[in-house]
Amino acid sequence: MFGIFKKKSDQSSKKQEDEKLKHEQESSSDVQKTFDELNIEIDTPDDNKLDTDFFIDKLNPVVETPEKIKPIEKNEPNQEIIKEEPSTTDTTNHKELETELHIDNSEKLSSEEELLATEFSKPATKDKPPVKKPEKDTVKKDSWAFRLKKGLSKSRDKFNKSMASIVGGGQINEELCEDLETVLLTSDMGIEATEFLLKEVRDRVSFKGLKDANELRGALKEALFDLIKPLEEPLEITDDRPYVIMMVGVNGAGKTTTIGKLAHHFQNDNKSVILAAGDTFRAAAREQLLAWGERNNVAVIAQDKGDSAAVCYDTLEAAKARHKDIVLADTAGRLPTQLNLMEEIKKVKRVIQKSLPNAPHEIILVLDANIGQNTINQVIAFDEALELTGLIITKLDGTAKGGMIAALAKNRPIPIRYIGVGESIEDLKPFKAQEFVDAFFDD
Repeated sequence: MFGIFKKKSDQSSKKQEDEKLKHEQESSSDVQKTFDELNIEIDTPDDNKLDTDFFIDKLNPVVETPEKIKPIEKNEPNQEIIKEEPSTTDTTNHKELETELHIDNSEKLSSEEELLATEFSKPATKDKPPVKKPEKDTVKKDSWAFRLKKGLSKSRDKFNKSMASIVGGGQINEELCEDLETVLLTSDMGIEATEFLLKEVRDRVSFKGLKDANELRGALKEALFDLIKPLEEPLEITDDRPYVIMMVGVNGAGKTTTIGKLAHHFQNDNKSVILAAGDTFRAAAREQLLAWGERNNVAVIAQDKGDSAAVCYDTLEAAKARHKDIVLADTAGRLPTQLNLMEEIKKVKRVIQKSLPNAPHEIILVLDANIGQNTINQVIAFDEALELTGLIITKLDGTAKGGMIAALAKNRPIPIRYIGVGESIEDLKPFKAQEFVDAFFDD
């Protein structure tokens, strides 16, 4: 009985081995078929036993870097790969290999390494101090020409807009001259100055044979310069000591502020200055002048109570005792229609002459440009009462009536000593006709 079971067991084992062999042959046949499709030759062992490592090696061949491929250096990230032509049998494999190597080596460079490579590749240079660029705008803004042009911007803009409306490339004719007359009158130049300028323009057009309307602007600019040129007469300090300057004008024209700016101007010329707080009527006028004196480190003579003539007299006596070069005398503001006040300012002049017979050496009327050609009435009244020697025009930056200088030149040609175009100390400068005309016309 045991023999029967043993025989059956042997038959069963043999049967299992046959099935196993058959299964291995079928697997080998499938693998062979797969490799045939992939054009991979396989040398099958004689014992028909499949070696797993053998098939893995065939499917995943070990690739070694050929020596003919030049490695990529870190300092040359954009360097091209130099290679020899591969054999015809391995062309496809080598192209794929070169692409993979190029990508792999490029990815190995980190951002820090690239940064270091870039830094070390730069030539060594010495540290140099930063070069400061010239501040052209700052220099320009500090110049008087720039401040004057800015101060006259309102007058210039109004004038240029009016001129642009009549000058458009046409011909010069009588109709154009009539339009020009309107422009000059609206610029506050007055009737007398307008008639004079129109005559001068016509003469220049005829003499030079001008036909284009755009040339009319140049002719007008030349005529205006010729009209206001006689007003250009700078203030000159003589050798008389002390040199007395008497300041007059209506309330609000800017007398006290102008005195403070003039004191600063004379100090820059190495002149010693003393101030007389002669405006005893306006509230806080004395305190305002004292503030300017402290700002400029200048002595101020003032009284709590008293009239303007007495303060000016005391100031002259102090100036002679202290050997001062210049006396700037402030006076109370008054309207030219107030006859009693005009008589009082005449008294101030006479009292100054008692202290110093040839004084005052200069009598300057301060005018507010905002009132335009109405300043002519003030000039006439003060000139008849005091015999003015000069004018100072203030607040030109706040008005579009800059043409009033032409009206003054034609009606009462008294020299303009200074013009003011702002609140700053540096915004008060001697009047120059060419600078004014350029700033008035040019954009």
